[in-house]
Amino acid sequence: MTPLPRHLLPDTAEISGGGRLSIGGRDLVELAGEFGTPLFVYDEDHLRARCREAVAAFGDGASYAAKAFLCRAMARLVHEEGMGIDVASGGELHVALAAGVPAARLVLHGNNKSEAELARALDVGVGRIVIDSDDELDRIEALVAAGATPPQVLVRVTPGVEAHTHVYVMTGQADSKFGFGLASGAAAAAVARATASPAVELVGVHAHIGSNVFLLSSFTQAVDVLADFVVPLGLPELSLGGGLGVAYVEGEQAPSITDWGAVLSKACAEAGITARISAEPGRAISAGAALTLYTVGTIKALDGIRTYLAVDGGMSDNPRPVLYGSGYEAFLPRATDAERPRAVRVVGKHCESGDVVVADARLPADVAVGDVLATPVTGAYGHSMASNYNKVTRPAVVFVSGGDARVVVRRESLDDLLRLDS
Repeated sequence: MTPLPRHLLPDTAEISGGGRLSIGGRDLVELAGEFGTPLFVYDEDHLRARCREAVAAFGDGASYAAKAFLCRAMARLVHEEGMGIDVASGGELHVALAAGVPAARLVLHGNNKSEAELARALDVGVGRIVIDSDDELDRIEALVAAGATPPQVLVRVTPGVEAHTHVYVMTGQADSKFGFGLASGAAAAAVARATASPAVELVGVHAHIGSNVFLLSSFTQAVDVLADFVVPLGLPELSLGGGLGVAYVEGEQAPSITDWGAVLSKACAEAGITARISAEPGRAISAGAALTLYTVGTIKALDGIRTYLAVDGGMSDNPRPVLYGSGYEAFLPRATDAERPRAVRVVGKHCESGDVVVADARLPADVAVGDVLATPVTGAYGHSMASNYNKVTRPAVVFVSGGDARVVVRRESLDDLLRLDS
């Protein structure tokens, strides 16, 4: 029943005396009227502040994990703030290059990089390729034999650490599609092969334990497990990936990027690791920077059961609740600091009973059809995982700062849905 917790709002959030919420100097209800809904609104100053925090923590080793959210404006922003970019596909690579990010500042990830993706990476001179399998090394060796320049690479190691997060986003456990297992000896064999291969220059080891991890002790555990393997190699770089969690709902608190960097540095120093420590935060950069604005279309009260409140988006712009059971808050930006006594289930407009945006939302008692409803902390894995299910067009993305709002991703039109049809 309490008002929305302030720490779930972006950095520049301001609430007027009447309860209206502004981000970056722009009123959210007015933005919804100007640009339509659903709408992703990003606080540009918040994004820049988190990028600077990451650079302060990891220096040149800070790379933004593009899978969290990527468009050309986002790529330019993180590059301007001194971060590299971790790209996980040929498409992400293409967007980053189109934004003018130097290839040398890119790190190519992926558990099944195609020959075409690797060829493009070698052709443009990507800074690092993270080797994930023997098949991938076979492809690189064939490309180099055909004339490509040998790349600098890291070997991805699966440390066997089970982070406390959802099973779908755990990546460090022994049973994983990612990397070479440490305990099985596969990691040692991969490092030996890469060291001996004239087709690559091995410069480091990479490890990633999962996403949305709240316990810094999980990262410390990974360092402890990796130390005996990494120290004797004497390689210049150790990437500890990303995965730092963020608070999504009331009652959650997450460590800062600064806290994370300090814990990793201390753990590595105590373990005798002298390699440069690099990291790839994504969610921690972008998640809290954005809100999604919707328009309430239907309120359906079922006596003795629940009230369904339907908005004009849903699983097509935020599939995380459906995929992981992820929790979110909901509020009315016209009454941001109001009590929220009314229990509702916020659902989308798709032909799925599972199309749930916020399963157990609390809203002001006077919520009505036509209201603008907001869900905070949607800057990561919302737009980037959006779809055209039911042929719904994907939302626009707006960056706000200093009273200005600019569209960085335009709203899809109905004609866009036909562009690829033959």
